[in-house]
Amino acid sequence: MTPQSNLMVVASVVKGRIADLRKLLASMNRSAGVVDPQNALVPFARFGTLHFARFVVLEDLTTDDVAAYGLTPAKYPTYLAFLADFDGPPEEFTSELVRTAGSGLQQIFSYCEEFTPDANLFAWITAHNLSPATAYVNWIGRTARQVGEEAALHDALVSYVEQNASALGEMQPAQIHSTLKQYVRSEQQGGRLQLTPPGPTPLGWKIQDLIHLIGVPLLLLLLSPLLLIYLPFFLILLRSHEKSDPQIAPRVNSAHADQLALLEDHDVTNQFTVIGTLKPGWFRRSTLVFVLWVVNYTTKHYYKRGRLARVSTIHFARWVFIDDKKRLVFASNYDGSLEGYMDDFINKVGFGLNLVFGNGVGYPRTNWLILDGAKDEQKFEYVLRRHELPTDVWYNAHPGLTALDRQRNSMIRDGLEKTKLSDSEGQQWLQLI
Repeated sequence: MTPQSNLMVVASVVKGRIADLRKLLASMNRSAGVVDPQNALVPFARFGTLHFARFVVLEDLTTDDVAAYGLTPAKYPTYLAFLADFDGPPEEFTSELVRTAGSGLQQIFSYCEEFTPDANLFAWITAHNLSPATAYVNWIGRTARQVGEEAALHDALVSYVEQNASALGEMQPAQIHSTLKQYVRSEQQGGRLQLTPPGPTPLGWKIQDLIHLIGVPLLLLLLSPLLLIYLPFFLILLRSHEKSDPQIAPRVNSAHADQLALLEDHDVTNQFTVIGTLKPGWFRRSTLVFVLWVVNYTTKHYYKRGRLARVSTIHFARWVFIDDKKRLVFASNYDGSLEGYMDDFINKVGFGLNLVFGNGVGYPRTNWLILDGAKDEQKFEYVLRRHELPTDVWYNAHPGLTALDRQRNSMIRDGLEKTKLSDSEGQQWLQLI
């Protein structure tokens, strides 16, 4: 199994050059929201291990919201962020990135304060990479190559079944399974289909994963006496904050909403990027750090086979602290419309939204951190849309394939590779095609 990794390169943009940077990034697109996979700057389609990538200017329009707490808004830099989700270790992908798109990346990063023409690009990218507090992968171990090969397998089987429907209709499911196995074998021998066996799981990754699996519960067990002592004080502080925290949920500016809508729904999968300021004070910051630390454990060891809790439409997601943990960036790649995406979360894991985003400035008021909050759907949607950023460049290696499509295709391959199926098993398997 090849595990997935991520990259998020963040650097402040030179003042006065934001518009020029956006213009350069726009040149990578065929039209608004539609990237050219072979663009001259970063030809994403040449990276065989890449699932998703984006360039986004982190220009937060909501920083003045902290004035509701009687605070002077901070003057944060405007950042450029490059995000990528890919197979294998970050070092290998970064090396390939520099070899394949070095000149284009130098041109893009030249708009950043910390970049110089003579910079070692690999070292610069590594130094400016921010690790997520929490990362989610829909199916750990399913590579970009596997996704493409299994999609081609599905299409080939559908075509074969349609062309041979009459003959196949006279067979029992087990016979059809055998016939399709022979067909696929001949296609592989002819070089028209490939089904690459999974690679070995890296030993270092297995050791780190095992240490994390055991270490986090062990640490929580060791800290449990202190956590129990802190719990009543936490609850008192929590209710005090919840009763006094201001809600900031005005109707979204129409021009901002129109700009975001222009970039959406060009495919069955969409991108989503939001940025926000944490509620002031150590209490909210420490709460969110702890919550995301626990959530990260679940995404590594439990929610790694097609679902984040009860939500099955997300391919990759990450939560990343910036500015000394004073602000948070959330980025995801999801299936369907934004309205369906938000409804999915509100109805299925509203408590999870509250746990995380309830620590952000302006969020609808929660009750004991997990209740209410997102249940006020209109305010929740206004808040998220206000904090959402237009993603300047977004790449999806496999357009047209939802997360459920990918899971179905893997199930088709798994069934095909079985030596023999009973008629009942064969019938269930054929329903996938």
